[in-house]
This record gives sequence, structure tokens and C-alpha cells, in this order.
Amino acid sequence: QVRLVESGGGLVQAGGSLRLSCVASGRIFSINAMGWYRQVPGKQRELVATVSSGDSTNYADSVKGRFTISRDNAKNTVYLEMNSLKPDDTAVYYCNVDGRNYNGLLFDSWGQGTQVTVSS
Repeated sequence: QVRLVESGGGLVQAGGSLRLSCVASGRIFSINAMGWYRQVPGKQRELVATVSSGDSTNYADSVKGRFTISRDNAKNTVYLEMNSLKPDDTAVYYCNVDGRNYNGLLFDSWGQGTQVTVSS
């Protein structure tokens, strides 16, 4: 079983910055893509950013130029640096990781979520 633990959320004023972290642990043989998604009440979960095993990145248009995703493969960790935050960025942010465990089975795991609140 693969477990994801997120940290770094909180309350920040508009224009401020936060850095989210997500650590994956368990019987992980390899990790493919790592990503961040967010959700507000009453809306579907949406992609924020992803990073592939080859370090290719993909961003939602709404965060391009403000957010940066990165990963540390030695630590099985993915980060999301969020700058110039806006009230519209307020949401619960979820980490997602997919890969293969030592049994050869694929996994696709989600974190428990971390709240980001941006005040105007």
C-alpha cells in the first residue's frame, strides 16, 4: 500500500506564496507521474500541475507562470511552489502519484488533501 502525506497548506493573503509538499511511502518500486489537483465545494476536482518521470511538466492555464511543480525522486516527494496567489486559488489541494510497487502491481494513490485559503 502506498501512502501520500501532504503538508504546507494554510492561510495567506492575496499576492503571497505557499509551498506544498507530498511524500510518498510504502512498497514503491518506481514512480511515474506525480501531480497536484484541487477541489472546491460543489465543483469537480481539477488538475493544477503534473510532472512526469522525465520531468516534463503540465499546468492548468489558470496557474501558468505563478505555480511551479517539481519532484525529488530520491525522496519520493513532489512539491508545488505557489506564488502570486489569488482568492480563486482557494481550495483543498490533493497530491496524486502513480507507479508500480514491489509486487509488480500498478498503483494510483491520492493524499488526504491540504487546505489552501487565500484572503483578499
